[in-house]
Amino acid sequence: MRTRSDRLYEIDGLRLLAALCVVVFHYTFSGWVGGASPVAFPEESSWSKYGYLGVDLFFLISGFVVLMSAWGRSPRAFLVSRAVRLYPAYWVGIAVTATVAVTLGQGMFQVTLPQVLANLTMFQAVPDIANVDVVYWTLWAEMRFYLLILVFAWIGMTRARVMAGLWIWLGLTFGVQLGLVPGVADLVVQSEFAHYFIAGMALFMLYKFGLNLQIALLVPICLGNAVYRAIGYADAVGDRYSVTYSTAIITTVVVVIFLVMTLVALRVTQRLGRPWLVPAGALTYPLYLLHAHIGFIVFARLGDAVDAHVLLCGLILVMLGAAYLVHRFVERPLAPALKRLLSRRPVAPALGVLVAGQPTR
Repeated sequence: MRTRSDRLYEIDGLRLLAALCVVVFHYTFSGWVGGASPVAFPEESSWSKYGYLGVDLFFLISGFVVLMSAWGRSPRAFLVSRAVRLYPAYWVGIAVTATVAVTLGQGMFQVTLPQVLANLTMFQAVPDIANVDVVYWTLWAEMRFYLLILVFAWIGMTRARVMAGLWIWLGLTFGVQLGLVPGVADLVVQSEFAHYFIAGMALFMLYKFGLNLQIALLVPICLGNAVYRAIGYADAVGDRYSVTYSTAIITTVVVVIFLVMTLVALRVTQRLGRPWLVPAGALTYPLYLLHAHIGFIVFARLGDAVDAHVLLCGLILVMLGAAYLVHRFVERPLAPALKRLLSRRPVAPALGVLVAGQPTR
């Protein structure tokens, strides 16, 4: 078993890359094609329309790093770590996005107080209440993944148990896709994205314990299903925006995503990691939370007065700056205090935060 605890700096860089892909997708393609932004980028959209695949990379990374974070932790410690990681920046993101929408949005995005209050739980999808920002849908997918990790933590993580759980999850995924498992089960199974979470977890097992036959079979099967589902999803996105996606490009991007994360798990990319990627990666979550609706509103208010490409570059830089401020003055100071608070409380309330309540397309 591998025991080195070196931080995987390259994953921080990949997280930021994935976030920037999503930002560019929204700003130069889905915003103006979908009618949320008046500033058009017809030339850039020919390639930026693929930027939503950054979410696929997010989910693969999440499978890897969340299992890494949960390994050896108690269920309570895992719950606290996830709450501390997700909620402070998310609450600020909701507050800033809602304020900008109400004061500067000129009716572009409707935000109500009950909607905001429901969004604060991060479980607004349960009563089918609209997200304050379109990107929040991925957080619901992440929360359901955390619930499965919590089950692993409760049972007790061993190599055999985790690998058995991954095979069961993959079997249920195919069962849902083939109609052999009731559709309601997909609320937990998440067949549309399960292959990324499963493969990410398997790659962490590769990183921690080395290669074995199960991993050598599991990851390629997940890759095959990821390509299949990504092509189908691209068709749906194409219908939504009246564009055509290249099957070859979709396939290539998904394969590259898996290949890169496999190289990370094998420590081949370790020489590329640099400590400065840690603060860069720290910008990922707040950047993701803040950029979409606020960016569309800025395009609407300044699009007629500022050159489109100047506005695009300036807005991305401003959003990166805002992400830094949230990380520096919200996440860093609040995380220790929130961790102490939750650690002193009974397990049930902490569990309620995650069960009752990261890297959009």
